[in-house]
Amino acid sequence: MNFKKNPGFIIVAILIVVAALSRLLPHPPNFTPIGGMALFGAAHFKKKHLAFIIPLVALWISDLILNNIVYGAYYDGFSWMGMPMVYAAFILIAIMGTSVIKKVKVSNVILASLIASSIFFLLTNMGSWWANPLYPKTLLGLGEAYVAGIPFFLNTITGDLFFSGVLFGSYELIKRQYPVYAIK
Repeated sequence: MNFKKNPGFIIVAILIVVAALSRLLPHPPNFTPIGGMALFGAAHFKKKHLAFIIPLVALWISDLILNNIVYGAYYDGFSWMGMPMVYAAFILIAIMGTSVIKKVKVSNVILASLIASSIFFLLTNMGSWWANPLYPKTLLGLGEAYVAGIPFFLNTITGDLFFSGVLFGSYELIKRQYPVYAIK
């Protein structure tokens, strides 16, 4: 890719990396940029493989820092990856984002953010049910995992809406001020 011909690519990538690093700041549980990063990458990278690779790498790097430095005392040894269901949700959110946000409009971003929150809630709570021995591996146990996740769902929705707004809004402001940074 010729970055001189398409400097907007760098701006989008930087915004995603900054969002991923914001996970290192103190925040309420599940108030994270994960959904916003996936949607923003899906909406702005023309080469769709980059819509997955760049946000996923940013997520992975932030997981490495969080799991090995911030929360290192809670893990035995070095942790190479976060929860697999978070990555699965991230990929599904990006896939969904490529369909829902064909044109960047506030209504599309809000709709995609709400769907992203639901995908994240459903997959990560299913992952908790599967991985946590406290939940019986029955439909009732799965229901218990979803009920236990409800208090975190509002933070997921709020975080997805907030970070989507910040990412999409920041990029729109940058493009208006400096049209050269619009992805071509």
